[in-house]
Amino acid sequence: MTQFLQQIVNGMSLGSIYALIALGYTMVYGIIKLINFAHGDIYMLGSFVAYIVTTKLGVGFFPAMIGSMVFCGIMGVLIERVAYKPLRHATRISALITAMGVSYILEYTTQLVMGSEKKTYPVLLNNSTFQIGSVKVSTQQIYILVITIVMMIVLQYIIRHTKMGRAMRAVSVDENAAKLMGINVDTVISFTFLLGSALAGVAGILVGVYYNSINPLMGMTPGLKAFIAAVFGGIGSVPGAMIGGLFIGIAETMVIAYGSSLYKDAIVYVILILILIIKPEGLLGKNEREKV
Repeated sequence: MTQFLQQIVNGMSLGSIYALIALGYTMVYGIIKLINFAHGDIYMLGSFVAYIVTTKLGVGFFPAMIGSMVFCGIMGVLIERVAYKPLRHATRISALITAMGVSYILEYTTQLVMGSEKKTYPVLLNNSTFQIGSVKVSTQQIYILVITIVMMIVLQYIIRHTKMGRAMRAVSVDENAAKLMGINVDTVISFTFLLGSALAGVAGILVGVYYNSINPLMGMTPGLKAFIAAVFGGIGSVPGAMIGGLFIGIAETMVIAYGSSLYKDAIVYVILILILIIKPEGLLGKNEREKV
């Protein structure tokens, strides 16, 4: 039982990072029905920006996190305006291929600038541990979980209680009707990319602190897992992305603890297959019918 509870704690820390990335996937899909496969690499950029400002400028964790959010948010808006906006009414396969192309551009540009070798992350947070009963919890794990919950609450507030949030919900329901109501759809879509990319920047610095190592290709696998988390929770649902991220993180750590680390990636794809067979709309997603 002790080991089981310990893996729950470890899984929630990992799952919180997946959840922050999954929020970007689910918001963009909810607004323009686009799977932004470059989103995992935005998270990678966030980790490198935080690495640069902490090692070169000597700032602490929270200023680095804010810097990472700002940079990733701006990058998200630029990518949307340059790569996705011209293809907004093109076929979905065109947008999907473009997203994959943007992903490769970000990865290999980062390799060109920063080098392909792994970077050791500076110590930004105290990593002391304490025990709750027989379960060990580190201060880093608490920071990760608390920051994720705070970001989730802020995001929900923006969506539910602000003018821009109401506009986002309107565009997600019917883009043409939103235009007729005077909503600037381009601004709403850009704001959605800004918000989702900023959350990915937070995930980037958290994973650097947690694993103490980053590299230019680090966004590929976590990005796919976060996408699966979004599908599991119901892509387009913000609470669903949070639930999906935590579930994927816990499932992965359980496989490592009770099985083999060789299968930690495989279990995630097994979950994707099962959810697509049993409940394709996800836990909190809506089953939408399309007229032909």
